[in-house]
Amino acid sequence: MAPDITYQVQRFMVDSGEGRDTDTEERRLIRRGAAEFIGMVFHGQTITHIDALSHYSWNAQLYNGQPANMITSREGAQTHSIELAENGIVTKGVLLDIPKAHGVNWLDPDRPVMPEDLEQAAELHGVSITEGDILLVRTGNYKMRLSEGANINGNPATACHVACTPWFKEKGIAMLGTDTSNDVRPSQYDKITAPLHTVSLVTLGLWLIDNANLEDLAIMCANTGRYEFMLTLAPLRLHKVTGSPVNPIALF
Repeated sequence: MAPDITYQVQRFMVDSGEGRDTDTEERRLIRRGAAEFIGMVFHGQTITHIDALSHYSWNAQLYNGQPANMITSREGAQTHSIELAENGIVTKGVLLDIPKAHGVNWLDPDRPVMPEDLEQAAELHGVSITEGDILLVRTGNYKMRLSEGANINGNPATACHVACTPWFKEKGIAMLGTDTSNDVRPSQYDKITAPLHTVSLVTLGLWLIDNANLEDLAIMCANTGRYEFMLTLAPLRLHKVTGSPVNPIALF
């Protein structure tokens, strides 16, 4: 449990090694394994996951004007499901390390990433963001969590500001991943709680990676002087689901 966890992950053992030494001989022959049940709500602030386009709607519409009521409580996501990525994703990844560009360990919770920050980091790292790339933006948020503990759910938090979305569209990126939950808190808009999610998923068709651990990657990029790499993501092969836990891997 931590103050930034909305729904606690559930785990219970359906079989274990306990009592094996006192089992009958017959029972020992059939009881050999250990196994558990794990249940989670991966959308939130702590689990690294992909948001499929079915995750958000605006005015009852999903991306490309599909009706939001195609996401049902009984059947799940009838359109825009994570299944589109079931064969995995392999493309060029680019890291923009915003704290490094500003000479700080992490961005303060009330300091969002703006388009000029992206430009400054890209120039510093000597990279070009091109169509089809997965853009990873480090804010240092995860490093701050490791150093200072979890930020209470609802407190101010940094992320890319929604003002960055025209920049994302211009570059033609395929996905955006950050070490945040991908929306500034508070949102700075009276009636929109998650503007970056809304514009990215509903308007741009831009998939999101939330809560990535970019710390080891940032160290590798700094040590090698390379901020471009091959990036692979393998979502779970889930049926009619709005996203998936994922473990992105960068290859140099």
